[in-house]
Amino acid sequence: MSDTSVVLIEDHDLTRIGLRTALKQQPGIQIVGEAPNATQGLEVLQSLQPDVAVVDIGLPDMDGIELTQTFRKYQAEHADSKTKILILTMHDSEDAVLAAFAAGADSYCMKDVSIDRLVEALHATQAGYSWIDPAIANVVLHQVRQGTLNGRTVNVAKTVEISAVEPEFEQVLESYPLTERELEILELIVAGCSNAAIAEKLYITVGTVKTHVRNILSKLCAEDRTQAAVRALRSGLVA
Repeated sequence: MSDTSVVLIEDHDLTRIGLRTALKQQPGIQIVGEAPNATQGLEVLQSLQPDVAVVDIGLPDMDGIELTQTFRKYQAEHADSKTKILILTMHDSEDAVLAAFAAGADSYCMKDVSIDRLVEALHATQAGYSWIDPAIANVVLHQVRQGTLNGRTVNVAKTVEISAVEPEFEQVLESYPLTERELEILELIVAGCSNAAIAEKLYITVGTVKTHVRNILSKLCAEDRTQAAVRALRSGLVA
């Protein structure tokens, strides 16, 4: 498997240098370029065509959301451009999150994320999945339930987190349906409850909850609780 090529677009020098230094030490990641503002960032993206662009929202000349919109227009006219956009920011407000996805961002990650999770996000984004930081997952889940993002129909292609249910997934559910207790727990997961909160609500132990959660993730072919919750909503398991 080839390395994931990355361009960093971040106006704070120390943050950009820190990201570059940390990511260069990670296997499977190749930093191919960087820019301190959106104008230079667009030029770098068009010339280098990286797998993923890590874009800060708070850029000085145009914000990361406008950069994303502008670059998506460029890509609409250049079919060979396959670069994905990962927003990296301190902003976890609903407006910022929804505006980013409406503009065409593929993934959204908070700046306090660990380097291991950032690498995970980069690889997932490059592979065509939407990586959503757990800190803002509830915002996205709420909008998926409504079927819109910032007033627009959700349309993130080739994602695991936000997508129509695959036929293979439907077959798994038919072969290994969720039990009544698992459905109860899944509904509480979608509601944002922790394992402890679920245990308290259902009068069972946290250990029992963890066992059920593992079974739920396995049956839904999900890697984590966020993915399971979105799949549950998209498949109609939870209304």
